[in-house]
Amino acid sequence: MVTTLLVAVVALALIFDYTNGFHDAANSIATIVSTKVLTPFQAVLLAAVFNFAAYFFIKDHKVANTVAKTVHEEFITLHVVLAGLIAAITWNLTTWWFGIPSSSSHTLIGGFAGAGITNALFMGQHAMAAINSTYIFKIVAYIVLAPFIGLFIAYFITILILHICKRAKPAVAERWFKRLQLVSAAALSFAHGTNDAQKVMGILYVSLIAAKVINSGAAMPEWIPLACYTAIALGTMSGGWKIVKTMGSKITKITPLEGVAAETAGAVTLFITEHFAIPVSTTHTITGSIIGVGLTKRVSAVRWGVTVNLLWAWVITIPISALIAGLMFMLVRHW
Repeated sequence: MVTTLLVAVVALALIFDYTNGFHDAANSIATIVSTKVLTPFQAVLLAAVFNFAAYFFIKDHKVANTVAKTVHEEFITLHVVLAGLIAAITWNLTTWWFGIPSSSSHTLIGGFAGAGITNALFMGQHAMAAINSTYIFKIVAYIVLAPFIGLFIAYFITILILHICKRAKPAVAERWFKRLQLVSAAALSFAHGTNDAQKVMGILYVSLIAAKVINSGAAMPEWIPLACYTAIALGTMSGGWKIVKTMGSKITKITPLEGVAAETAGAVTLFITEHFAIPVSTTHTITGSIIGVGLTKRVSAVRWGVTVNLLWAWVITIPISALIAGLMFMLVRHW
């Protein structure tokens, strides 16, 4: 049944996708802005176009399926989804306000899981009965693995480029890498769309099942991916300038060559994880890639104080989102 509650859940899910776009815009455009290849407006326009372009190419939605299965179906209600979304939006806006590049992916999953756990307790079940530990473990493991994958790929791409271009004239090389950065930024934006938009697709899909609009196992309605890709692209168009500053200059100084390496490494990592249906954080991935680029110069080129602060934000995102969602579920469960 299409109810007021379902409409509210769908609206909040798309609002979250919008906040995901402007919160994570920095992931795609920080390096290309910091190297002055594009103006901020040109960069967000490029990112938004390629965010949405993923809609026409990605049809299997494996990441959406993983997110949908993080909480067991018998514990999913519209109130659970509503509480999880409110928690995720709250944490997204808080970290955006303070310029902290936390993970939109993990706040959504943390909120969803936290509300599911709270519902299980109200049903008289064991708290952990609500969550699918196999999927949750995979997601948590990639909080650590995704940045390291991006780091190692970026490190080796940078070393390879430096070896190939060691005899090139600096002015000519820089001109070419500024052009190539348009390609690498577009690829990263496309990969960001493929991974991040799917997370909200999974949430909307289980919402329709909980509302008995569709049956469990039914095909995903076509309006869901279209709406999600549109929302995240519009969010990206809104930008995220505070986080752009952190990602583009505070971790390490980036040149066009290094921007190409970092963005290419981030895109490759996201394509790999999307292939294996793993909902990873674009924020974590590109941060690891930027660090990998910095390490090719020297360890001290990376501002480790900033990086440690980012790591703390990553560690606390899931538990804080889960806690907020649990509290919100207690407030909205009778609505």
